[in-house]
Amino acid sequence: MSISIAARLASACAVLALFSMPVSSNAEYPDKNIRMIIPFGAGGGSDVLARTIGSVIKDLKLVPVDFMYENLPGSSGARGYKEASRRKGDPYTMATVSVSFFTTPLLGRAPFKQEDFTPIAAISMSPYVLAVKNDSPYQSLKDMAQSKRLTTGTVGVVSDARLLADMVSKQMKVKVDVVPFDGEGEITTGVLGKHIDFMFGNPSEIMPQIEAGTMRALAVSAGERLSSMPDVPTFKEQGYDIEHTMLRSVVMPKGVEPEVVAYWENVLRKVAESKEWKERYLDRYKDEPRYEDAKQTAALIQRTNERYVAIMKELDIIK
Repeated sequence: MSISIAARLASACAVLALFSMPVSSNAEYPDKNIRMIIPFGAGGGSDVLARTIGSVIKDLKLVPVDFMYENLPGSSGARGYKEASRRKGDPYTMATVSVSFFTTPLLGRAPFKQEDFTPIAAISMSPYVLAVKNDSPYQSLKDMAQSKRLTTGTVGVVSDARLLADMVSKQMKVKVDVVPFDGEGEITTGVLGKHIDFMFGNPSEIMPQIEAGTMRALAVSAGERLSSMPDVPTFKEQGYDIEHTMLRSVVMPKGVEPEVVAYWENVLRKVAESKEWKERYLDRYKDEPRYEDAKQTAALIQRTNERYVAIMKELDIIK
């Protein structure tokens, strides 16, 4: 009996040792499919981003394995990010970064924190456009600054639109009331119906309205003018120190080997530089090209988190 127990223990130890072996073992990495966790439902921005990255990697034959996509929506991203974070050291698990990656832990609603992840790379930049109705009296940001009070919309209590509205209020020294809506479409309707003065949206959301002649863009939140909207000046060009974009980036669980980070940095750099990525994602969704390595992405994630902490404290959402 004792021999049987000893044998079982030895077998268990061997299995544990196998799973804890570093990537630099004899096996070539990667030698099995990559699990891409998407913390939101099918068809949303995070889903499109993850699947487009995977399709470009597959078509360019950049890795010898496939991506297995797993949508885990729920609790503002908490369910998916929790699953990804608990796979500590797993070089076969990935997730994409969203606004909820920052806000959900800060709200105390998530069993994960940013330190539970390893930043890999950023692959593009999603800026925001401040837009008004086509017949709005506001022809420029300076016109808006002359107003005593402005109104805009947001989805959720804490969002990039809410963050930017606070920046506008501080920089222009004007009161900005932020009205909660259930979806981006409702915010657009709010602007067109003159229920709110302006909105923030991604270029892919605003450009159809501009092309239809229903809205005008007054400013973009990027550091430079957008290639998709070259006639729209930045906030900084107009004298306001406002810059905020969402980096479309990829993370893995905490504790993955440096060799794994370097491997995927190289893969994602090739994706970012490919014409397939430009055609399928940048051109289609009007994002701007921007590749950042793991170290740069980590710094940008920290900086973005600090912005959310500041705004949430100011709103008395967190202490």
